[in-house]
Amino acid sequence: MSDEIYQVELPVGEKKLTIKTGHIARQAGGAVLVQLGDTVVLATTCMADAPREDQDFFPLTVDYREKTYAAGKIPGGFFKREGRPTEKEILTSRLIDRPIRPLFPDGFFNEVQVLLSVLSADQENDSDILGIIGAAASLAISEIPFPTTIAGVRVGRIGGKLTILPTISELETNDINIIVAGSADAINMVEGGSIETSEDDMLEALDFAHDWIKKLVVVIDELKAKCGKPKFEFTPPEIDEELVKSVTDLATDGVKAANQIIDKHERQEKLNTLTEEIQLKLEEQFPEKGRLISSLIHDIEKVDVRRKTLEEGKRLDGRGYEDIRQIDCQVGVLPRVHGTAIFTRGQTQALVATTLGTKMDEQKIDGLLGESFKSFMLHYNFPPFSVGETRFLRGPGRREIGHGALAERALEKVIPADGNFPYTIRIVSDILESNGSSSMASVCGSSLSLMDAGVPIKSPVAGIAMGLIKEGDKHAVLTDILGAEDHLGDMDFKVAGTKDGITAFQMDVKVTGISREVMKQALEQAHQARLHILGKMNEALDKPREELSPFAPRIIFMKIKVSKIGEVIGPGGKMIRSIIEETGAKIDIEDDGTVLISSVDQAAGEEAKARVEKLVEEAVIGTNYTGKVRRTTNFGAFIEILPGTDGMVHISELENHRVNQVEDVVRVGDMVKVKVIDIDREGKIRLSRKAVLNEDDKK
Repeated sequence: MSDEIYQVELPVGEKKLTIKTGHIARQAGGAVLVQLGDTVVLATTCMADAPREDQDFFPLTVDYREKTYAAGKIPGGFFKREGRPTEKEILTSRLIDRPIRPLFPDGFFNEVQVLLSVLSADQENDSDILGIIGAAASLAISEIPFPTTIAGVRVGRIGGKLTILPTISELETNDINIIVAGSADAINMVEGGSIETSEDDMLEALDFAHDWIKKLVVVIDELKAKCGKPKFEFTPPEIDEELVKSVTDLATDGVKAANQIIDKHERQEKLNTLTEEIQLKLEEQFPEKGRLISSLIHDIEKVDVRRKTLEEGKRLDGRGYEDIRQIDCQVGVLPRVHGTAIFTRGQTQALVATTLGTKMDEQKIDGLLGESFKSFMLHYNFPPFSVGETRFLRGPGRREIGHGALAERALEKVIPADGNFPYTIRIVSDILESNGSSSMASVCGSSLSLMDAGVPIKSPVAGIAMGLIKEGDKHAVLTDILGAEDHLGDMDFKVAGTKDGITAFQMDVKVTGISREVMKQALEQAHQARLHILGKMNEALDKPREELSPFAPRIIFMKIKVSKIGEVIGPGGKMIRSIIEETGAKIDIEDDGTVLISSVDQAAGEEAKARVEKLVEEAVIGTNYTGKVRRTTNFGAFIEILPGTDGMVHISELENHRVNQVEDVVRVGDMVKVKVIDIDREGKIRLSRKAVLNEDDKK
């Protein structure tokens, strides 16, 4: 085992990206350290010696994990060690998986594991991009048959200027934030969001990203030339030509007939029946080949669907390339929910519910980048009945988390700021039917449900999924793809946005990559489709409702002096608890003196507000108050005119005549009407009972 260290570098602005190997994790098939600033990621890849018996799919595992020590933290919780992956870790694992999975050779079924660990985090340079670069570099130098060198970059547009690998603080002022991966020849994965960006601006950002990807590919190939291992010689398993001919002869006509059926379930039932019949016919001649026969029939189905699309210009359900399925939108469908919508497009249907909460409902996130709070959440659920199946019910999987994050990104740019709408918003999209792009149906349904809830969003948002069939020089870009077109096609390209521009963008390609011309065509078709869908949505609801649901909390916003916070809270929280218990309202007080009072009952909220105002009210010269005598002295009486605020009535201000003893006029516990006649620089308040008596005499 060599101890030699190999290193390559790429200047990135004033920073330097470094990829190093040879000194750690040397028993892995490939291992690299990727560093940018003080952020360091270890990427390792390993391959099983042989596929498992009867393995018929590619078992790739990509797992990205963040070590809390990387940011100088100790994990919270009882066990004090990292546990289940966070949402950020799951989304990053998917981000790394998507560009590399389609590039492994067809028929390669050896298990491959790509593990990524964040070892150091400077909280300025995000580690997710380093994970993509590390995975690509470790695969390149390993013995694993991964023929195409790829790389990934993040592009931001800050102040109108495209920036490569922007820092986290720079991204706070961005209007484009995308992650792009690909080879030197083409892009094969995009993920990101923007603030209503035009298609031309998005293409410019993609071109900029690809130029940097080419530079990174050169650097990774340089490392590969220095220390890359000889590649495992993979030869696809030979298939019995006689079996292929027998299946082709028996299945071709039946598959073509099945592909004429428009309904998804009828078509699949026909294909399943055909498969069972052929397996039975060939069982004696080709024993124990049932699974392979099923795979061959699937290949025939794929070829026929692609041929029909390219040669006949017809899709599985009879539509043209740019046709969108029938759309139906309903709002306000559930009586007690704050906002609801059902969005149906063909055989894809999403029931979306919006719930409005208070500041106390925010999600606390404690990650490597520090503690933060999230006031807008979108959760996506994909129950098995949506595709007519049964399966064990577990928590949300990686796909569900990814689809929810995509829809959330599409909408977060139109959500009002906290100062204008101080609510925590949670959207839940439950998929009731699925046959293509349920994530984009979730975007459309979420936009409608937000408006139904009365959330003043900037503009409605719609989404569409595009597909691609490409054979040689021929290609067809498909609008509003079916599930089968996604499965049998070459691209899944999702675009969401408003009438004015793109807010979210995701692309996955199953081939090596797609050209700029195809991408431009897909963006243009997606733009027209988005406008069409927005028109259909506007027919159901074209703007937010004027009033919130009667079941949503009413939030009253007020500001108090920071010095008064303690008086509202009271000793041990006694005062604020009493207001909450007696009015039924919720009260949140922030360190800057912001007070949020929430209650479904408007009257209860107003009562709580009045109680708080009373606690923080300050004495005003010339104003009359009724207060309780707290203490007397030989020169006057001290009276509490407001909660926690005392003033003094001098003995000479008690009556219109001379008073010998204070107790001759007032005693401790008496309620007395007084006027504020002066407040000195130190805040001491002078009161007068005599002034009130004179006012009463004039009446």
